[in-house]
Amino acid sequence: MAERTPWSLSGALRGMFAKRTIDQDTWDDLETALITGDFGIDVTDEIVGDLRSKVARYNTTDPKDLQRMLRETLEERFSKLDSTLKLTERPAIVLVVGVNGVGKTTTIGKFAKFLANYNRTVVVGAADTFRAAAVEQVATWAERAGAHIVRPQQEGQDPASVAFQTVDYAKRNNIEIAIIDTAGRLQTKGGLMDELTKIRRVIEKQAPVSEVLLVLDATTGQNGLLQAEAFIEHAGVTGLVLTKLDGSAKAGFVLAVQERTGIPIKLIGQGEGINDLTGFTPHVFVQNLIG
Repeated sequence: MAERTPWSLSGALRGMFAKRTIDQDTWDDLETALITGDFGIDVTDEIVGDLRSKVARYNTTDPKDLQRMLRETLEERFSKLDSTLKLTERPAIVLVVGVNGVGKTTTIGKFAKFLANYNRTVVVGAADTFRAAAVEQVATWAERAGAHIVRPQQEGQDPASVAFQTVDYAKRNNIEIAIIDTAGRLQTKGGLMDELTKIRRVIEKQAPVSEVLLVLDATTGQNGLLQAEAFIEHAGVTGLVLTKLDGSAKAGFVLAVQERTGIPIKLIGQGEGINDLTGFTPHVFVQNLIG
């Protein structure tokens, strides 16, 4: 028996735009595709309403026109926030936060490799000292990426002191970018946020924090966002990283998360390999989605 191809938004839209004319089925299919693609009902209604009025205004029945209009509408919405990574300071300090299990540690390794591909020197600080396994895991990924690593000097060392050592190491060795891993879980939410505040305070005595990146697992959709709301509220998040964005089944979540949080997506992970993290470029993302 042949394996079923997993559903994707790009596949659903491709079939729709291949038809000869725009009719009521087109609108029904578009609405179903966007809702299935995790855009959410409100955003879907807005997009479909906007497109209906454009199609009426230009008096067209050509699905190719609708395809172009959808591309333009999505690009415009994705581009409302600036997806550029702010890494001009030296050293540029990046704090990486997120709930345990979202792929935070592997994302740090991939991000280090992404920067190394642009000939940037990188040090990774293993400041998630509450989990011994996290230190080993982030060290392994950093080494694979060709980055320097600052480990805790003893088990259970205060995360803020590891962060301090990492920034100090970057400054002494003229390393351009320091990426600092942080705890994803403590006994209490308050304890975790206090810890992040302390890490930030200690770092800022040495250098400004350039970015605070929140890692989200795209496959968990809106639930993942709910889990991460404490970080958004307390951690001064400047950018989002979406992991496990394989295929385009969850493409709508990319837009929904940006519109709901008001925080730009800066990086997306679309696979398991060390080179599978890329910068988020709305034009390219929409082009791949809509064709």
